[in-house]
Amino acid sequence: MELKRERVREHLLGVIDGRRPGDAIPSERTLCAALGVSRPTLRAAVDELVATGLLAREHGRGMFVAPDKITQELVAEHRAAGAPRSRGDWTSTVLQLRTVRAGARIGRRLAISPAAELVHVTRLRHVDGAPIALEHLHVPADLVPGLTAADMEGGFYAHLRERRGIRTAHAVQSIEPTVLSEEEAALLEVPVLSPALLFDRTTSDTNGRPVEYVRSLYRGDRYRIVSRLALGEDTTGDPAADAAADAARGGAWWGTVE
Repeated sequence: MELKRERVREHLLGVIDGRRPGDAIPSERTLCAALGVSRPTLRAAVDELVATGLLAREHGRGMFVAPDKITQELVAEHRAAGAPRSRGDWTSTVLQLRTVRAGARIGRRLAISPAAELVHVTRLRHVDGAPIALEHLHVPADLVPGLTAADMEGGFYAHLRERRGIRTAHAVQSIEPTVLSEEEAALLEVPVLSPALLFDRTTSDTNGRPVEYVRSLYRGDRYRIVSRLALGEDTTGDPAADAAADAARGGAWWGTVE
C-alpha cells in the first residue's frame, strides 16, 4: 500500500530541496491539482513539515521554505557510534515492495541518477508483537536484484551482508518530532495525531557507497533515544573505568523501547 501522506510528503520535500530558505512554494490549490489529492490530505503533510520546521506559513502570503535549522550532533564525526540492539523480539511485516524511479531527491541521497531504478519497501516493525514503527526503505535496485518480501522480514543489514556481500559501515541520521496521520496511526494502533519520532537515515557500505535511504516513524509512547556523554577530561585512576570513559567520549547513542 502507498500511504497518501508519504507520497505528498516526498513531493513537498523535493520542492523544498530545490529552493532556498525564504523561497515560496506553490499554493495549496496548485499542489492538490498536481498530486491528485484533497486539500485535507495536503494540509496534513504541510502541517507536519511546518511542525518540524521545514516549512513556514505566513498569513495572507502563503507557504515558504523555513530558515535552516541549528543542528546538534550526538556523535563527533571522527568517532564511531555504538548502536546496541533495543530490547525485545523485533519482527517485520512487509506492506509493499515495488520498483520505482529514484527521482531527483532520493537520487541525490543514494548518489544515483534520478532515472535509476530503486526498490521501495514499506514495512511495519513490531516488538514482542506490538507495532512500533513504520518504515519506508529505498535501495538501489542493482544492489538487490530479485529482492522479495520474505528477504525483508528479517534483518535487512544481515541480508545485505550474508546474501549480497555488502557490509554496511556508517550512516547519517536525523531525528525529529512529528505526529501521525490517520493511515499511519491505524497501522501503529494509536490515536490520530499521536506523537512520533521521525528518523531520516542514509547508510553507506565500507567503500562509502550509499546503499539505503530510509524514513521511519516510531511511536512516541513506546520509543525514546538515550545518549551517554562524557563531560570533562578527568580520570578516575581505574584503567578499566578510564577506558570506558574514553569510549563514552565518542557520544555513543542508541534507541530503547520502553
